[in-house]
Amino acid sequence: MKSVIFSCLLLLNLTVAAQTARRSNVAAASTAATKTEILWDNDGVPHIYGKTLEAMYYGFGYAQMQNHANLLLQLYGQARGRAAEYWGVEYLNSDKIVTLFGLPERAQKHYQQQEAGYRKCLDNFVSGLNAYAKAHPEAIGAEFKQVLPITAPDVLAHITRVICLEFVGGREAGAARLMPPGSNAYAIAPSKSASKKAMLMANPHLPWESFFLFFEAHLNGPDFMAYGACLLGQPVLNIAFNNYLGWTHTVNTIDAADRYQLTLQDDGYVLDGIKQAFEQKNVVLKVKQPDGQLKPQSITYRYTKHGPVMNSQDGKTYALRFAGLDNPSTAAQHHAMAQARNWNEFETALKRMQLPMFNVVYADREGNILYLFDGNVPKRSEGDWPFWMGTVDGSSSKYIWTQTHPYEDLPKVFNPPTGFVQNANDAPWSCTYPAVLNPKSFPAYMSPVGLPLRLRPQRSINLLKDDASVTFEELISYKLNTGMEAADRFLDDLLVAVDQQPDPLAKEAALVLKAWDRTTNADSKGAILFAAWFDQFNPGMAAVGWDPQHPVSTPDGLKNPKQAVEILSKAAAQVRQQYGRLDVAWGEVNRFGEAGHDFAANGGSEQYGIYRTIYFVPDRQQPGKNRAVAGDTYVAVTEFGDPVRAQVSLSYGNASQPGHKHRGDNWQRMSEKKLRPALLTRQDILNHLEKREELTADVNP
Repeated sequence: MKSVIFSCLLLLNLTVAAQTARRSNVAAASTAATKTEILWDNDGVPHIYGKTLEAMYYGFGYAQMQNHANLLLQLYGQARGRAAEYWGVEYLNSDKIVTLFGLPERAQKHYQQQEAGYRKCLDNFVSGLNAYAKAHPEAIGAEFKQVLPITAPDVLAHITRVICLEFVGGREAGAARLMPPGSNAYAIAPSKSASKKAMLMANPHLPWESFFLFFEAHLNGPDFMAYGACLLGQPVLNIAFNNYLGWTHTVNTIDAADRYQLTLQDDGYVLDGIKQAFEQKNVVLKVKQPDGQLKPQSITYRYTKHGPVMNSQDGKTYALRFAGLDNPSTAAQHHAMAQARNWNEFETALKRMQLPMFNVVYADREGNILYLFDGNVPKRSEGDWPFWMGTVDGSSSKYIWTQTHPYEDLPKVFNPPTGFVQNANDAPWSCTYPAVLNPKSFPAYMSPVGLPLRLRPQRSINLLKDDASVTFEELISYKLNTGMEAADRFLDDLLVAVDQQPDPLAKEAALVLKAWDRTTNADSKGAILFAAWFDQFNPGMAAVGWDPQHPVSTPDGLKNPKQAVEILSKAAAQVRQQYGRLDVAWGEVNRFGEAGHDFAANGGSEQYGIYRTIYFVPDRQQPGKNRAVAGDTYVAVTEFGDPVRAQVSLSYGNASQPGHKHRGDNWQRMSEKKLRPALLTRQDILNHLEKREELTADVNP
């Protein structure tokens, strides 16, 4: 009897999902069969050719599902707020956040608000996802098939979940992360370029898992070509270049999410001295039990005039307010950015203001470069950046913002006389050097002012500022630079201090450090030792603290040389105890890939001022080894000549599906610090062809 009931419920779920999918498609009396061609190269990158833009995006959905089916279905299931129903109680908190913010309902509304032209692209992306699943059910994990079919609102809910709840509001919503999302970016003007052609370097840093993974692709359609990468599950390229221009994103110092502490009174809350009633919403979530049964869990959500209410572990009650939740056209804007052919068209796309956050770093064939502090910055009545980053008084309505700043209000630098712009997750004021933006020209809450510039942004500027003629190859080398800015700043003084102290272990350590090349290359001997010393260093130990008048050369020196030597002696003892010697190579300890199929790693944490940012965690199965788990993801160094050329990389390979040949197939190239040419012409692609697929898609005309 149970099996009959289960079968009926499954049939009902599939029927409802299918009806939803049909409703999400553009109504049409007929569909047109259109050919889509996918040429897969030897690195697992799909080069997609569509007779129409709709057919092109159909192929994009099909290709994403082919390389990432299980993870895609998991992410779309989470965006529905039904993950606990599908996979158990460990997903319940995710479902609570998604349904608290009403993402499924918002997504239905967002779908109705899509521009007619882009809606067809979205619909066909979804059709491509479902077409692969239908054609290759054997390739999909059994536990993930229940999410099918995917609908357009599922994709839109996923976009909002990732961008708004994780990137914009992750700190406020309690997202747990190994590391803060980050990135590097450069744009070089012709005046600073050896070839007199503008160049762009894209390099996001994110965890190597879940919705932070990138998918690399090359899209070709009528009057459309774009090469780049998207966060997994996104229906457009988020970072890309075409034959005329390109852009990248970095996480910016925007505060577009606020947390208000409520003053409770009886069964309500106080606002402007008056008791207010909570709005309430009752939700029933289903939770799959170990025996497969579904257990309903009733939840009552509360809302204030600020937004959704969350109870904290500190016993206090907070309301949350996020900008960007009501942006329906984030994907459509990225499509328009990829479709642009010049600065005017690109800026027109930017002015839509549908991206809730992120810096934009841009370059084009005409020689223009741009830094833009982008996103939906709330218009606030008062307060500076630290004030709004903290907990805000929820008892006063003057702090409840209702508008965001337009494009014209945002910090931006276009074609600076310095010849370059950069960002390494620093505030906009240091986007070029010497600085050209004045923080006093913007509201005090726009971005932090006066905070010390971290060592990685300093490294970013120092690598480039004195190079008057940057070659394409030099720009690649800067991207792959593994040097420690911290070593350049403090090591000489440390060695002098050791010479003045009678500590024998410190003197032995100094011999290793003197021979070290101050990098974190795989064969660097001394980086492990210096990192162990610097891990115990704090800003108060510098002789000269960070100085805004000398932003890229401070802090500097050692305030207490004797203390520094004592720390070195302790660090040396720890390294010797753990590894058996002081001159252990960086790549012997730090590894790319899984045990048994791994390679010597390079790069390291941004705290050391390393531009090639890689984050490692201890391998519990192999004591003394660390595994790379985050940092460099997609890399593209592009020169905008005629034709355009680029060198690219995707750290972990272009697939996550179990057993896929391109899952983790890039570790050796990462170990060797090599990029590969982006294949842009059909002939180059055919010369590196792995397989060819021709799809016949029923495309919405």
